Amino acid sequence: MKNISIYFQIHHPFYLRKYRFLDIGNDHYYFDDYHNESEIQNIASSVYLPNNDKLLSLIEKHKGAFKVAFSISGTTLELFQRYAPVVIESFQELTKTGCVEFLSGTYGHSLASVVDKIEFERQVKQHDALIEELFGQKPTVFCNTDLVYSDDIGEQVAAMGFDGMVTEGAKHILGWKSPNFVYCNSINPRLKVLMRNYKLSDDLRFKFSNKDWSEYPLTAEKYISWIEDGSPQEEIYNLCFDYDSLGKHNPAESGIYDFIIQFVDLVVQTDAFGFVVPSEALQQHQTVSAVHVPYPISWTDEERDLSSWLGNDLQNEAFNKLYAISPLIQTCQDVEVLHTWNALQSSDHLSYMSTKWFSDGQVEWMDNPYESPYDAFINFMNVLNDFTIRLEKHTPTKQLEDGIGRLKKIIEDKC
Repeated sequence: MKNISIYFQIHHPFYLRKYRFLDIGNDHYYFDDYHNESEIQNIASSVYLPNNDKLLSLIEKHKGAFKVAFSISGTTLELFQRYAPVVIESFQELTKTGCVEFLSGTYGHSLASVVDKIEFERQVKQHDALIEELFGQKPTVFCNTDLVYSDDIGEQVAAMGFDGMVTEGAKHILGWKSPNFVYCNSINPRLKVLMRNYKLSDDLRFKFSNKDWSEYPLTAEKYISWIEDGSPQEEIYNLCFDYDSLGKHNPAESGIYDFIIQFVDLVVQTDAFGFVVPSEALQQHQTVSAVHVPYPISWTDEERDLSSWLGNDLQNEAFNKLYAISPLIQTCQDVEVLHTWNALQSSDHLSYMSTKWFSDGQVEWMDNPYESPYDAFINFMNVLNDFTIRLEKHTPTKQLEDGIGRLKKIIEDKC
């Protein structure tokens, strides 16, 4: 039997308000609350709640034969808690079915994994603690921001105790190999690696509603035939999408919901296929070989690399300045400061500074609040400069220096 593993990514950043140079040192609130609230409430009612209802109906209809997994960032869960708690409740209802798995990830949907091991581990622990608090699951499979992966990142994920990790089945990494097997990390073979089938995934993610696509309209029968046409030895098909692929980027009138229902019905009715969540895939399939990924890959753009976030001087300047202050965070206990730190690390802020053209229609997918990459850079750097000033005041070193300065002043006054 060939297994199909479906998992959805859900992430929303905390949008920054327009923060001017003159605000630095004078105004310490950075977020556009109106934008954040309206965005979350709108997508909750139009996408996430209807989607969850449909998934719940499918799970109940097929009595546990249909299963899915979710990768939800910590910042997104914060936004749900603040502006749409009913979404949390709907995910908790899905959890009760026993057919939904929550994956681990970075709390802020960040790129900490490529630059800061200490911060990376801190975020993962914070993320998983929230998942366990809300849904009663302790994640065993890791899904990094937009599937970012390398040999070194995988080694650290293995050291953190995870059984497996999901990444992109990038052609330049796999070569002639198929993504439809379980692989392992080349440094620590204990970590199993699930490779996303990007063709099957992106046919739904980006092309389903495109009437100019040669395969339009895509039917469930045709989609399953593509899986059937694969090698008989292939074992696991990992299909990974943004959750708003259903209902937003492929609206209801496109037929996406009818497609999903028919696809699930056909899979369940045959003995040739079965649905599994990632942890089950790792248990049921042995690794066929190691996968060598010397440089980080992701699921974005044709290059499948980090260039969407670190492809120009603006992005690299912002990225380096951001993580230059990371050592100060390690000694900070202020809850508000740590919340801001997580929010500023969201990879979206770097994406807004991109000057490259996105492939596969992704430029239309990014909800960019800025008129240009330069506006995004200036706004982010103004916020970061003020935040750095605040952070320095909260560190023990700064407090100690201030205390010593006050003592010196008292001594001088008495002499």
